[in-house]
Amino acid sequence: MTAPFRFPRFFVTTPSPCPYLPGQQERKVFTELSGQHAGELNDALSRIGFRRSQSVAYRPSCPSCNACQSVRVVADHFETSATQRKLLRRHADLEVSACRPMATQEQFDLLTQYLANRHPGGGMAAMDENDYADMVEHSPVRSYVVEYREPSVGGRPGKLVGACISDQQADGLSMIYSFFDASPDARQGLGTYIILDHILRARATKLPYVYLGYWVKGSARMEYKTRYQPMEVLDRNGWGPLKIDSVAAPSCARLTEMV
Repeated sequence: MTAPFRFPRFFVTTPSPCPYLPGQQERKVFTELSGQHAGELNDALSRIGFRRSQSVAYRPSCPSCNACQSVRVVADHFETSATQRKLLRRHADLEVSACRPMATQEQFDLLTQYLANRHPGGGMAAMDENDYADMVEHSPVRSYVVEYREPSVGGRPGKLVGACISDQQADGLSMIYSFFDASPDARQGLGTYIILDHILRARATKLPYVYLGYWVKGSARMEYKTRYQPMEVLDRNGWGPLKIDSVAAPSCARLTEMV
């Protein structure tokens, strides 16, 4: 006999300076994901805007701002643009593998290079190998590290050029964190390719959605998420189509680029 499902206990963080919007205060509501029903709980919470980080599910609960909005791509109806089709052809030689969530030195080295090039001085810049291992391996749900490699040579694996920590949920794939070769001489468009690959993977396995986390209208750094249409956004009325021209600006004093 299995134990009955227990309603989770939720907690709220102390307000602190928002890392995204100057002058705003950030607060999160969160709960622990543990036990045999962790996957079911994570699925349910993702449908109401929560994201997973290790063994915690969280969502913004800011006192005076609702800028962060959950978005997901409708995989079965997704149509690639001409630019996206060109990118898929360009990177078609990459070898893609869905690996067990085990941290490797190669992954960590790629992450370190990515952060140095794309997010110097950001909140994750001080991560060490143990921090990365915690991020990858402390997952109570069905997770993978999807690796993207250059073609193998002589039976030896090619260079790792991209990776994404991903959860497989009942209704889709949730992209927890992706990183890739961002050096000046690297392949172009790897970040876009990783998202496209997840959308096509979801469609092939008949999973309806790809969850891309949070989006902020007016943030140039978050604008890329709207290139994958059709997309749904979660608001007070539930999930509905994201229509860029008709979405009201969030109730924050000002918007700047996300870091």
